[in-house]
Amino acid sequence: MLVTFRTDVGDITMFGDIALHMIKLMGHSETVPGAILAKDLPLALNRLKAALSTHKITPPADENDDEEEPAVSIMHRALPLINLLDAAVRADCDLMWS
Repeated sequence: MLVTFRTDVGDITMFGDIALHMIKLMGHSETVPGAILAKDLPLALNRLKAALSTHKITPPADENDDEEEPAVSIMHRALPLINLLDAAVRADCDLMWS
């Protein structure tokens, strides 16, 4: 499953499990579709940043992972969403996801 976050300033698409985790970190239920009004977006962005600051920098190694690909931290995965939310706050527009 993919989840697309949409604003008047741009869109991003994330894998469903990561997107649901980000939505939860913003203080909302993990329901798709969903939305955050422009007036509530600064609080959601602050919640997301605060929650991410408590996560480890690198994810734990998966013991069942036989591939040699490097693990991607949750902070790196969240960066495009943080940038989108920053731009949406500056433009005073809503965030929707589906």
